[in-house]
Amino acid sequence: MNGTTTLELPRSSGSAGIARMIVSAHGASLSDDRLKSANLMVSELVTNACKHGTGTIQLVVRSGSEGIRAEVGDEGTEVEIAPPQTRPPRGGWGLYFVDRLADSWGVEAGESRVWFRVAGEPAL
Repeated sequence: MNGTTTLELPRSSGSAGIARMIVSAHGASLSDDRLKSANLMVSELVTNACKHGTGTIQLVVRSGSEGIRAEVGDEGTEVEIAPPQTRPPRGGWGLYFVDRLADSWGVEAGESRVWFRVAGEPAL
């Protein structure tokens, strides 16, 4: 599937699974390993939003031949996130994984929204 999917997810344990299904539906241009990485990242970000955010969770997934870009946000306050420098001693693996696995990632200025991009595989 190419295009954009936008969803509001409840703050519940099932939301990470729904997010993985949406990313998988958009992952046609990704190798199996890159799709697994994208699913891990979206799952971690949705779980973080469930734990630390407020209100509903917004998921936006855009895809095309160049790969996918996923955004996870909530109604929380502005976040200030710096890339993790080392592995966390306990818990807190979400942004560590995103930092290591995404081709690029960031935080939307002034919002509680984190995005990542995974490039697609070149056509044969």
